[in-house]
Amino acid sequence: MLTVRAPATSANLGSGFDVFGVALGAPADVIRVERAPETSISITGAGSDYIPTDPEKNTVGAVAEALDAPATIRIDKGVRPSSGLGSSAASAAGAAVALNALYDRGLSREELVPVAAEGEALVSGEAHPDNVAPSLLGGFTIATDDGVTQVDASLPVVACLPETSVSTRDARDVVPKTAALEDVVDTVGHAATLAVGMTRDDPELVGQGLNDAIVTPERSALIDGYEAVREAALETGATGVTVSGAGPGVLAVCYASDRRAIAGAMMDAFDAEGIESRAYQTTIGEGARLYPDG
Repeated sequence: MLTVRAPATSANLGSGFDVFGVALGAPADVIRVERAPETSISITGAGSDYIPTDPEKNTVGAVAEALDAPATIRIDKGVRPSSGLGSSAASAAGAAVALNALYDRGLSREELVPVAAEGEALVSGEAHPDNVAPSLLGGFTIATDDGVTQVDASLPVVACLPETSVSTRDARDVVPKTAALEDVVDTVGHAATLAVGMTRDDPELVGQGLNDAIVTPERSALIDGYEAVREAALETGATGVTVSGAGPGVLAVCYASDRRAIAGAMMDAFDAEGIESRAYQTTIGEGARLYPDG
């Protein structure tokens, strides 16, 4: 048996739609695999009742098929589905690492990105690497058609998750098909600022870089209480706030000394809207970790 801990992720980061992503220290999925004549999947943990175990309908089944690596696969979900925290990506990335090692396929983490992304396609409809890349590689990632660039960033963040859901497909449906030139220029500037901030582990630059006038306003409208939560986080010291992935998770960048207060303020703001939530006081951290001894 091999065991992999695969982290939650936050994609887009406001200005980097379908390109930027970060690995989060918490929460995470734990995937255990053993060789078998054919693939079978069992799931426990957060939202497990809503995740199909049929290998043809599950992200890890697609990964097993792509690697020609049939296995008994056990998934303990720490990342809730429909959270905006890369739930399906964590499972796909963890399975890719585990099965690659189990069958000694010899693929690098970078080479596993498109494999795991194919698993993601079962959920989102398209093979986007913006979540699987950071879950595999850790830190901050930039995923383009030319490949993935990774930076070992380490920044304090708060990921606040309300007890509501937003489907990835619904979130993609509200993305504008066109944008004003001034908004594109503004977003490019913020994306560049964010990328530089990640290389310096600078919460101020990264916080500024989260701003986006094109996609985030449309997606945030799908999240009840978002504006109140955003304002609460900023007033408590967050350097920037945005929708995590497709939502409804909300990501705040901050200094470590403010993290606890920001988490409380975000939860209180959701509570004032009648919505229960939980907050992960965490950091941008490492990618999937393999435990060979199970």
